[in-house]
This record gives sequence, C-alpha cells and structure tokens, in this order.
Amino acid sequence: MTETVTVREVGLRDGLQMVGAVLDTDRKIEWCRREAAAGVAAIEATSFVPPKLLPQFADAGLVAHAALRIEGLETSALVPNLKGAQRAIDAGLRKIDFVLSASNEHNLRNVRRTTDASLDDFRQIVASRNDGGRRDVALGAGVATAFGCTIEGRVAPARVLAIVEALLEAGADAITIADTVGYANPAQVRALLRDVLALAGSRPVTCHFHDTRGLGLANVCAALEAGVRAFDASLAGLGGCPFAPHATGNIDTEDCVFLLESMGFDTGIDIEQLLALRRDVETWLPGEAFAGAIARAGLPKHFSRAASRVSPVFHEGIL
Repeated sequence: MTETVTVREVGLRDGLQMVGAVLDTDRKIEWCRREAAAGVAAIEATSFVPPKLLPQFADAGLVAHAALRIEGLETSALVPNLKGAQRAIDAGLRKIDFVLSASNEHNLRNVRRTTDASLDDFRQIVASRNDGGRRDVALGAGVATAFGCTIEGRVAPARVLAIVEALLEAGADAITIADTVGYANPAQVRALLRDVLALAGSRPVTCHFHDTRGLGLANVCAALEAGVRAFDASLAGLGGCPFAPHATGNIDTEDCVFLLESMGFDTGIDIEQLLALRRDVETWLPGEAFAGAIARAGLPKHFSRAASRVSPVFHEGIL
C-alpha cells in the first residue's frame, strides 16, 4: 500500500512573520480555505505572540476561529509561553505548538529567556492544560536550531536529544525538529532523526527544514529514510527567523509535495491548486522574495499523482 506523508503548511505563520506588510485577515482566511481545498490536511495558521512585537499576528484569534471551521483541516498555532498557550486554548485550538531553541543564545534572542527557562515554561503549559481539564488539546514541542546556530555555532546532537527527552517527560504529545538556519546536511539529519524517533516511540515526529543553503529537500529525503513521515513547508518558500542572521526561507510547499509524490508517497495535495494560490499570494505580498522550482519550471509533462505511485526503496543509508 502507498505510504502517506503529511505536509503541514506553515506559510501563514513562519512565512508571514518575515514579510514587510501585514496581510489582511480575510486574505489569511482565504489562504487557509484554499490550502484545504487543495488537499492540505494540516496548517499552522497563526502565532499567539504579543501583537506589539509581531503586529502580523494581532488577528490570531480571528484567523484561528475561522480556520477551525474549515472541514477536514487540522489547525494549529505556535506559542512561545504560557500566556500564548492560554490564548490559543481560549480560541478553541486543539493543537498547539510550543518552540524552544537548542542554542541557548538563539533562545535568548527569540523569546528572551534561556532554554532551561523555556523548558520550565513548557512544563507550566502542560500543567495548566491538565489542571484546566483540557487534555483534549494536543501539545507539540519544537526544538529549533537543532543542527546548528548562526549565533552560537555547533549544536551537539546529545544536547538536542536531552531536550527532546525532557520535553517528552514533561508531556509533549508530538515533537518537531527544526533546522532553523539551514545548517543541516543529510548525514546529520539521518543520524539525529533515527535517535529522535527512538526516543519518541509512538509520538509523532515532524521535521521543519529551511533551504538557506540549498539542502532542504535533500534533508527531507534523509529524514524519510530515517522514518519521518511528517514535514513542515511554506508556500513559495516564504519564511525565516527574525532573530537569526541570514536565516532565509522554509522549504517550498509545492516543491516538497512534488518530491514526495514523485517518489511514490501520498500527500493528498493537488500541486496545481497550490500553484494557483501561490500566484495570488504573490499579488497580495508585492516586493517579497518567492522561491520554488516547480513554480518556475512547471510540472513534468507526464506527471500525475496516480502515475507516481511506486513504493520508495531505501538501501544502506542511501535513498
């Protein structure tokens, strides 16, 4: 049987946090609806951060409320602390993503606290959810700068694994491993993700890659080989981190879906519909830099999702 791989759209959160203009709320909601119509099953629709720091997300509650009403769409939001988590739960979300950095220096710049302090924040979020009788809310935990940091440099795999273990012990329902600054290579990804998956057991693991140095899709292949079956991606490759120098965009959703479908995995996503949405997003955000090879070159003449259904084969560390 064909294996399913989930591609979660993060352009509305990670992508929009880096653009110059504040996108209209109605446009954000249309973006959500059209992604769902294209077959995208999961979307990180917004971020519950202080509006004074990121005005782009001042409408987080409105966007979340509208996205939750879209049939078949799993809507999540990013939160940096307990207050953000409480706002997200009050908005009705059943999936919340907390993030901290393996690099202490990056964490200090990103959320103004140490990594250890952020771990304590996550424990408070879990306790607040449980004490409030909201165990129906899934709490994901992401480890940013898991493969290196533009501020601190090398990040040891052992540190990442220790953080993952602490998050799981605290009650994380899912783990995301993020290459925030595009430092990862396939060998690193393959080795680290095998260990992360062993720690996580039955709890889902997602990879979040940036294409800063052109290895984003190669790293997807390495993660697939390790056993990962869920990835974050951003329409048109929008995104980056405002607190990490030279951290450019995420892997492109259209290209990621094409890679997976051409390898025989089933994403459930219609690339042509994504491309149509992308063309509109380009008009909504004039002057922004957009990435992506499929948008430039188009799909191969004889490509079809059904025709690409073959079982991927992995050999001795090579996809």
